[in-house]
Amino acid sequence: MKNCEQNAFALACERYAALNVDVEKALATAATVPISLQCWQGDDVAGFESKGSLSGGIAATGNYPGKARTADELRADLEQALALLPGRHRVSLHAIYADYEGPGVPRDELAPEHFQNWIDWARARGLGLDFNPTCFSHPLAADGLTLAHPDAATRAFWIRHCQGSRRIAAAMGRALGTPAVTNFWIPDGSKDTPADRYGSRERLVQSLDEVFAEKISPAENLDAVESKLFGIGLESYTVGSHEFYMGYALSRGKLLCLDSGHFHPTETISDKISAALLFFPELLLHVSRGVRWDSDHVVALNDELQALMFELVRCDALDRVHIGLDFFDASINRVAAWVIGTRNTRKALLAALLEPREELRRLEAEGDFTGRLALMEEFKTMPLGAVWNEFCRRQEVPGDGAWMPILRKYEAGVLAARQ
Repeated sequence: MKNCEQNAFALACERYAALNVDVEKALATAATVPISLQCWQGDDVAGFESKGSLSGGIAATGNYPGKARTADELRADLEQALALLPGRHRVSLHAIYADYEGPGVPRDELAPEHFQNWIDWARARGLGLDFNPTCFSHPLAADGLTLAHPDAATRAFWIRHCQGSRRIAAAMGRALGTPAVTNFWIPDGSKDTPADRYGSRERLVQSLDEVFAEKISPAENLDAVESKLFGIGLESYTVGSHEFYMGYALSRGKLLCLDSGHFHPTETISDKISAALLFFPELLLHVSRGVRWDSDHVVALNDELQALMFELVRCDALDRVHIGLDFFDASINRVAAWVIGTRNTRKALLAALLEPREELRRLEAEGDFTGRLALMEEFKTMPLGAVWNEFCRRQEVPGDGAWMPILRKYEAGVLAARQ
């Protein structure tokens, strides 16, 4: 089998070389681009703050056995997933995943010391950390409003929470030597059509300005803001729409976060990349798979994922775009979900790096759109699999067809004991 795989890779290199594609360069680049794994896939966005139900337009469906119940279990599951993933990685935390001893701390009092265990864990494994304030699943978010709430005291609570989140992220960035990306997704909105949209959006601007008033070095923390079309219970109106955050991020010098599932089903974020990059120095992507609504399905190697990665590479923007995952599926093995979604994202990236870009650009510049289309279509059947398995071999992780037995063993020996 080893000789067969080596022969397959050698033949694949020949085919790509015929299109003037440097396979070795593609492999080297694919290994260096970090992908941030979302911690909330491991426990259905429950966190460790309380046992309350999800709110704020978020729902995790399914009851597959083996859910992580503690920070140690969640970290163990992440380690198993990372052992099966090639390339560089980060881990993204929500504020509700604080890990500390003693009485519970209100969200607006969370501080770096409540995440020291995560920092120590990440440092020991050479990982970067990213962060997210948690503005949902809380009594003060029960009516669907937080930073845009008409009550000043409620707004002040969430402002303090978001300010603290930036300080926590900065501490992570300092300790790990890589800036944390702190993403602000605010679920504020309305189930029915509001009479006053302007007022809530004006309050959100004012609240965000307070949140970001403290100057923090970009070497420690990068702020991003994320829009959404709608959510469960917030079907008619979302305060933080795409237009709102496009304007806010552009005027305040923040990263714009584009989430694969946060737009109309007929919209694709791959088409937005080149436009946004003309005005934003950096972007944050949340790679997900929306099915009919923002259902955050496990990332599949589909046309949209591939188009997204093609656009990043074609725009020469891999050093300007932060790639993070955002899905949570409780109906399948949660560790496998991480592995499947992350491997698919990295595989799509590798495919984009193998695209014969120079030849396609030449055909386009010459007006040979027939040749361009023909080459684009023929490229779809190029031997990506052989290059991918060689990539996994060099990264010392199992190739396709070899990682699932390892995970089955982990499920039988570790996850099954959690029942």
